[in-house]
Amino acid sequence: MEGKDDPEKLRKRYERLEARLARPGPIIQGTITARTITREDPRHPGKTRTLGPYYQWTFKRSAKTVTVNLSAQQAKRFQKAIDNNRRIEEVLEKMRELSVEILNATTTGVARRNRSK
Repeated sequence: MEGKDDPEKLRKRYERLEARLARPGPIIQGTITARTITREDPRHPGKTRTLGPYYQWTFKRSAKTVTVNLSAQQAKRFQKAIDNNRRIEEVLEKMRELSVEILNATTTGVARRNRSK
């Protein structure tokens, strides 16, 4: 498996990705959900009333799903931290792929045998 570029270009791409990891800000995993409740209005029978939105942060802790209720202000900040985490995960995935390309381009592998059947 040969790299598409020379090792120096690959290293420069890797360094640019590394720089993107320098200042991520707060990072958390999970999902923010805005929930609303629609029910019949007790003061006006036959009409419905919508309550909310109520914000919830859902994440995994020790293989269990945990849900935490948040204020609107918290929901915005938590969502930003979740977005930061997703960006970091994307950068790390690209760095892993580049690492394989760099290692393949800068090292020699085992010679393949001719196998005749």
